[in-house]
Amino acid sequence: MTPKDDSSLDRERWEAAALDALERGGLGALAVEPLARTLGVTKGSFYWHFKTRQDLIAATVARWERLHVDGPLERLAQVEDPRERLLALLAAASGKPPSIFIRMLDAVDEPVVAAAVARAAEQRVAFAAKAFRELGLSRARARRQALLVYSAYVGRAHLSRDAPELLGDQQALAKHIAEQLIP
Repeated sequence: MTPKDDSSLDRERWEAAALDALERGGLGALAVEPLARTLGVTKGSFYWHFKTRQDLIAATVARWERLHVDGPLERLAQVEDPRERLLALLAAASGKPPSIFIRMLDAVDEPVVAAAVARAAEQRVAFAAKAFRELGLSRARARRQALLVYSAYVGRAHLSRDAPELLGDQQALAKHIAEQLIP
């Protein structure tokens, strides 16, 4: 039996709905029945596209990497000036509440999530380190500076969830972080 030609039945819609559910409710929200209800389809649609919930988790994590790691870094790589590229990186990091990133960090006990978070960290640090190298920092100093930038991002993400009142004016904080971290 083949599924109807209905966009609600395609794999991409399942992945998008799963990523939204992950952002709203964490890894536990990736459950077949609630997602099927959200999409207005039966559980059979799920099994047409995925063998197991684990397959859905893997597809959702891959989607997160494409949309929240690879895509932004590819766009930012188009900025020629390394200082402007770093400023744009920090602006992008502070432009949206990091709720999906926090959900990923919360789910690192799941091996596929842990691997994706580690890849994302390495890509982001390498991206920033390259820009710092282009600004004239030594390889070791550029790497340390990039780690500092990424650490500020991770810390700010946690504070956004755990103690948002400490952050105050988000724009002023983002500007201050950029002034402190980018030569």
